[in-house]
Amino acid sequence: MSGAVPTVVLASGSRTRAEMLERAGVRVTLAPAAVDEEEIKLAARAEGAPVEDVAEALAELKAQRVTRKHPGALVIGADQMLECEGRWFDKPADRDAARAQLQDLRGKTHRLVSCAVVSRDGERLWHHVDRARLTMRPFSDAFLDSYLNAAGDDVLGSVGAYHLEGLGAQLFHRVDGDFFTILGLPLLPLLGFLRVHGVIAE
Repeated sequence: MSGAVPTVVLASGSRTRAEMLERAGVRVTLAPAAVDEEEIKLAARAEGAPVEDVAEALAELKAQRVTRKHPGALVIGADQMLECEGRWFDKPADRDAARAQLQDLRGKTHRLVSCAVVSRDGERLWHHVDRARLTMRPFSDAFLDSYLNAAGDDVLGSVGAYHLEGLGAQLFHRVDGDFFTILGLPLLPLLGFLRVHGVIAE
């Protein structure tokens, strides 16, 4: 490739992940992967798989699905899982589901597990799993309703029904972990990989 910068493809439709990479100086092409996440999660749940393994499996599957259509490109697959007291949470389907989910998480500590996998031409080159622990404060129902009204349908795009970078910060008492991991991508380790492969400067 004699000095050519590799093409980077994000196997996701997530604007949050794309903006993280673009703001960090990585130009990406978006190519959402068609993956039945619910089926994979149900099978993993039945097998007693830990959330880390599920996030990694989903991220790898997304990367592998997309790498076939983008020969020579570095394809990033990513996934995030939320676990609280043994229960796995998904993105809420509607505002009522978001309200119920936040009520379940209220006053408790939950874990976010984010994984990124990079594949090229069907071969997995790299992966990284990172974790964060977040404790929600015991907010009132009145606060919850005002939060949902102010945040709008944006909360439906987040596995936790919150955006920590915005109004969602008001839901929390304590946050332990990398900010980028909480947003859905272990960005700094990924930038290290991309640096080694000539996507960004050493």
